[in-house]
Amino acid sequence: MRRFLLSILLIAPSIFANDISENTYIRVNQLGYLPKETKIALVFSNEKVNEDFLLISSDGQKTITTIRPKRSKQKGWGTFEHYYTLDFTKVSLEGHYFLQGKKTKARSQPFKISKNAYMYKSEKLLEFMRQQRCGYNPFFDMVCHQRDGRSFYGPMPDSTFVDASGGWHDAGDQLKYLITGSYATAHMLKAYELYPNAFLDRTNALGQPLPNDIPDVLDEAKWGLDWILKLHPAPDQLIHQIADDRDHRGWKMPDNDHSDYGWGSNSYRAAYFATGAPQGLNKYKSEATGVSNLAGRSAAAMAMAHRIWKNKLKDSLFAEICLKTAKSLYKLGKEKEGYQQGNSYGAPYRYSEKTWADDMEWGAAELYKATGDREYLDDAKTYALKANTVSWMQYDSVPHYQYYPFVNMGHFALYEHVDDEFKKVLSDYYKIGIEENVKRGRTNPYQIGVPFIWCSNNLLTSLITQVILYEKMTGDGTYTEFMTLQRDWLFGRNPWGTSMFTKMPEEGEYPLDVHTSTWAMTKKEVPGGLVDGPVYNTIYESLKGLKLDEPDEFASFQNDFVTYHDDIGDYSTNEPTMDGTAGAILMTAHWGSGQ
Repeated sequence: MRRFLLSILLIAPSIFANDISENTYIRVNQLGYLPKETKIALVFSNEKVNEDFLLISSDGQKTITTIRPKRSKQKGWGTFEHYYTLDFTKVSLEGHYFLQGKKTKARSQPFKISKNAYMYKSEKLLEFMRQQRCGYNPFFDMVCHQRDGRSFYGPMPDSTFVDASGGWHDAGDQLKYLITGSYATAHMLKAYELYPNAFLDRTNALGQPLPNDIPDVLDEAKWGLDWILKLHPAPDQLIHQIADDRDHRGWKMPDNDHSDYGWGSNSYRAAYFATGAPQGLNKYKSEATGVSNLAGRSAAAMAMAHRIWKNKLKDSLFAEICLKTAKSLYKLGKEKEGYQQGNSYGAPYRYSEKTWADDMEWGAAELYKATGDREYLDDAKTYALKANTVSWMQYDSVPHYQYYPFVNMGHFALYEHVDDEFKKVLSDYYKIGIEENVKRGRTNPYQIGVPFIWCSNNLLTSLITQVILYEKMTGDGTYTEFMTLQRDWLFGRNPWGTSMFTKMPEEGEYPLDVHTSTWAMTKKEVPGGLVDGPVYNTIYESLKGLKLDEPDEFASFQNDFVTYHDDIGDYSTNEPTMDGTAGAILMTAHWGSGQ
């Protein structure tokens, strides 16, 4: 709680002392609430809470309303005995506030109620995306990994040079995956299509602070599009991964990468071609049956780019390149139906994606919208029925990235093009998955609905995205409150009282000691990065190489069920990821759009 404590203690030293002495803790969404939406804080304690709580204006210390806590019917996860909700939904007056116990004076973190609480917050996430760029990196103002890469499993002899520079570093490491890069690109394009007014133009194509009359989300998406174009140099070729876990050799700056793939340090890196067959240059082998997962969602990204660059940016040349590539990628996906996984080298961890029909549905639906070709529509409907409700949502635990992307955007893309009967089928697919999470949420006082597997925050933003898309499809607001509570968890309504996004809000509690080379070597904070998030204790205890570098500041709030640490040594919960951050952009644009 370093940042929050520092700011609060400088203002009022008694605040935190009261909070500790009374052992009563209040959890709120630190980023804030829209005036007309659900606003429910959570209180927990080891003692019964027998007091009212006040909503107080932090400007004038004026009490706005008194709230009677309501006992939660759900038990916690083993640390605290008593949980209560504080519902202040009726308050719509814009301002800055905190909640305080009437007798104990226990306080919440500050927050605001404002119609602008989420305005342009997606721009913060784009700051993190730019910091992840490979090639020219505007955050460091330097160029890295220009020798990516040397081929493996390609149609040419192994170790042949291929140009795979560009793209994004995946997380705290410096690997690059089409698995995640294709989804990040497509997600940003869909977010722009749905919420074009939610984005600003502050940077140029290189990410430098020079406006170029193009929304920054499209500049960032084009960084991904240009990389995908490089990875598909011929109709029968698709590169899916650059580097492997030989990357994991301690902290390093991107332009001084001491990893060695056989050509010396800071030199060429392996470039793996997608073949639809198992791969691995050492002990550990991936599973693979085809390339449709990669080809399908890459095709979806290219088809959306065609529409946007043609109709919005009036760049017909790039638009036609994107359409041609979309068709080529989709054709490759049809020819090699199945999934390609990520490759590992010296460790058993990899992206173990095993789904692909959802990606082909998405690609076909976007291509139909771009071309009007009925064959794409027929394909999309066939793939939609095959994808069905296949998802992580029905399970309490699944392997890492098995069901990826964590939301099937294809059902939404197809929805507008089918008859009412098929529309009902597609919306019901979404509804069934949402209901699984609602049911899981009823088991805990936070009403959090996702399983706490590795990258649980990615699941959470995807669940929120699925509810947003479901509401757009059907107009059904049944799950709006549930969705809002999932969002609130991400910004502090959780056991640890922390946001899960770096420097959001800047004056609040957020991940600081993140598992990245940027933080380890420069101590520079990068805004907008979504960390992996809490995991089941059973997962945390099973992972290799985990060791906290500092005493656990959240020790009082850990429990027997889930674990989260703001510690650079914990790569399982506190590593910000590129695709997780990109996957939250539609969510933040939704609440920041003013719609």
